Amino acid sequence: QVQLVESGGGLVQAGDSLRLSCAASGRTFSIDAMGWFRRAPGKDREYVAAISWGGGTTYYADSVKGRFTISRDNAKNTVYLQMNSLKPEDTAVYYCAAQRNQVYDYWGQGTQVTVSS
Repeated sequence: QVQLVESGGGLVQAGDSLRLSCAASGRTFSIDAMGWFRRAPGKDREYVAAISWGGGTTYYADSVKGRFTISRDNAKNTVYLQMNSLKPEDTAVYYCAAQRNQVYDYWGQGTQVTVSS
């Protein structure tokens, strides 16, 4: 079992920055990668970014590339999502997820990010 707890969401204005955190606990040795996803009202869940747990290789959706940065602190079992130059269309509930054997099978409870124009 892996437990994930997100934090750091909030209400900001367009152009502002926000950093989300995702603390993992439990069988973290089984994690291959961590990802961030988001779901906006009335839309499907969208992949945002991912990072390999061991090597730190990062991946980004085109919609956030150049604005968002994913990082991890293995000593703290925590993954971060630094979000800069936020836009109203970034408004969503953001979820972190743990990937094992190429499947994201553990999810956090989500944290709301609201960007006002």
